[in-house]
Amino acid sequence: MSHLPTLIRDLALILAIAGVTTLLFKKLKQPVVLGYILAGILVGPNFSLLPSISDLDGVKVWADIGVIFLLFSLGLEFSFKKLVNIGGTAGVTGIFEIICMVGLGFVTGKLMGWPFMDCIFLGGIIAISSTTIIIRAFDELGVKTRKFAGVVLGVLVVEDLMAVLLMVVLSTLAVSREFAGMEMLYSVLKLVFFLFLWFLSGIFLIPGFLKWGRKIMNDETMLVISLGLCLLMVVAATYAGFSAPLGAFIMGSILAETPQAEKIEHLVQPVKNLFGAVFFVSVGLLIEPDMLMKYIGPVFILSFVVILGKTINVTFGALLSGQPLKQSLQAGMSLAQIGEFSFIIATLGLTLQVTSDYLYPIAVGVSVITTFTTPYMIRLADPFFNWLAPKLPVKWRMAINQYSTGAQTIQAESEWRIVLRSYLMLMATNSVIVIAMIFLSGRYLLPFVKASVHGDVLSSIITIVITLVATAPFLWALAIRKMHSLSYRNLWLDKKYNHGPLVMLEVVRNLLLVVLVGFMVDQLFSTFIAFVAILPLIVVVLLVFSRRLNSFYARIEKRFLTNLNQREQMQSSASGDLTPWDAHMAYFTMPAESTVVGKSLKELAWREQYGINIAYIERGSITITAPERTDVLYPFDKIAVIGTDVQLEQFRSILESAILPAKNGQEEITLTRVIVDEHIGVRGKTLRNSGIREATNGLVVGIERNGQRILNPDSTTIFEWDDIVWIVGDRKKIEELKDSGISNKA
Repeated sequence: MSHLPTLIRDLALILAIAGVTTLLFKKLKQPVVLGYILAGILVGPNFSLLPSISDLDGVKVWADIGVIFLLFSLGLEFSFKKLVNIGGTAGVTGIFEIICMVGLGFVTGKLMGWPFMDCIFLGGIIAISSTTIIIRAFDELGVKTRKFAGVVLGVLVVEDLMAVLLMVVLSTLAVSREFAGMEMLYSVLKLVFFLFLWFLSGIFLIPGFLKWGRKIMNDETMLVISLGLCLLMVVAATYAGFSAPLGAFIMGSILAETPQAEKIEHLVQPVKNLFGAVFFVSVGLLIEPDMLMKYIGPVFILSFVVILGKTINVTFGALLSGQPLKQSLQAGMSLAQIGEFSFIIATLGLTLQVTSDYLYPIAVGVSVITTFTTPYMIRLADPFFNWLAPKLPVKWRMAINQYSTGAQTIQAESEWRIVLRSYLMLMATNSVIVIAMIFLSGRYLLPFVKASVHGDVLSSIITIVITLVATAPFLWALAIRKMHSLSYRNLWLDKKYNHGPLVMLEVVRNLLLVVLVGFMVDQLFSTFIAFVAILPLIVVVLLVFSRRLNSFYARIEKRFLTNLNQREQMQSSASGDLTPWDAHMAYFTMPAESTVVGKSLKELAWREQYGINIAYIERGSITITAPERTDVLYPFDKIAVIGTDVQLEQFRSILESAILPAKNGQEEITLTRVIVDEHIGVRGKTLRNSGIREATNGLVVGIERNGQRILNPDSTTIFEWDDIVWIVGDRKKIEELKDSGISNKA
């Protein structure tokens, strides 16, 4: 008998028990995540009725891979552009809620007498809601088309990004064991720098690569390439001093900007589900039931803090961002739970050995309780608002409505805001690229040149020249490129107030050029040489070759913007902000079995019946903006529908009910042969008049006659004795035909 590795036996046990528990939780209509955690408890070392796993370290490795793929999938749903497009509502709400919850967690931990690091990590644990649980609850309750759902999903995007930042800050704090302000500021700036660099380079390179290989890529190669890119970024993030999950999240967010994002997300889903299951099982493995029962009091206290604290803080944050009271309250009650990121943060504390053993099982216990309460909180939001609203003073309600209407009024951006944003983006992007090239030159190019060329001075000069050639377009854009926006020209024409600030912006960008050049040359020569010899030479080169550098930089910028906007280029005109009206946009996918498939918008008359409008139809890589009444819907078309909550809810119900009725029983379609004899009773009849099609609900695809084979016979073919007829159809009906003959069936 060959030796079977312990890890395989452990995985067999894990997946078998997890399969049973998840089926149970699906039957109970509860999140399967809880089933995975229960499976971990059952196969863990603290439960003796079932076999326990042997190779805990091996399972932890698989769990680490699970975290990577979970974060990769979250990145695929994230998209930096989505963060920009959701506007200030989600940003204000999410940041306000996280700051308040971190503070509330810290204070609660202190009141329970916990150590400082436990209190800090507790704040991070209870600050992040569960994307998985909320999306599943929205699907089951059918509220994804409600307007508040858009606010909730936007806040989840902000929370995901803030969770990544929290992990960096907590890791730094765990190492220093104190609030080292400069060290944490350095870590945050380093994170921002690498986020900028990876995003710019990823958007510039990856969409072009995927487009180039589109014709030769099948699903298998697309999956392999996507996971390969994910793990490469994981390695890059680790070398840069960040965590592996951060690298996976970044690559996911880069791929989210490509036209292949939905396909990649679909292909990665089974891989994420497998490894994610192992991760959540590993969460249960680390739970000690005795310790959980010992700290059951803090579990209930913190569950109450999460439910009440998140409801209040999200509601106030949404009100501050200008949302009406009803939608703010609905969003607050939907986000009142913690989930997968909380497990990751709790695991981080254990891995760094800075938190107590009880914090992890307490976090899991709070997650279990708040997960169970989430569907009920979402259902109670409307009744609670109907109870609360009449009890509020009339002045309060009027003030909230006036503030909400004023905050949601569409206003043109001020010209100064547009100009400042353009300057900041120009300086930030080009500075990041130049600094990255300087670091690469110093770390890799200079040692290579020194190994190939004799003499330190000569190798330094060659390195400087190559680096200057590579950075010249970006240095030119940083210092010389003109702002051609209409807002800049309007401000410049107002000489009285705007000339001074605009000139100051030009001075700042040129000073930044001087600093970057000095930093570059200082790596190889002295600062004196940088300012006396190199800087004047660079200025002359930038001015002399200005036209060529302008052309080259324009090509780089055009390619980047094309890649960035490729996915949503056709949709931008249809997805504008609809406030201050209650109408908003929701998305529906046409099932293949729907009765609306194959009909035109004119035949369906949805606008006349339900008051909704179709903004666009997305069909594969094609987007039909403002479709005509003659446009026909096809299977798996994704439509963007504009309407109010009531209209969209009614439309969703109608769409879900427009499904072709299922036939009684399950048809088993098979290829079966029937011999023509006196029993069948089709001799002398043509295929068309034989009644075989009607009797079997099938097709005659072939006839064998005297050793010859007739493939796809004509409908005028006449059956003869001993013909072997091959029929594709319902197996039961073909068997009935054999038993009863054609006379009773036709």
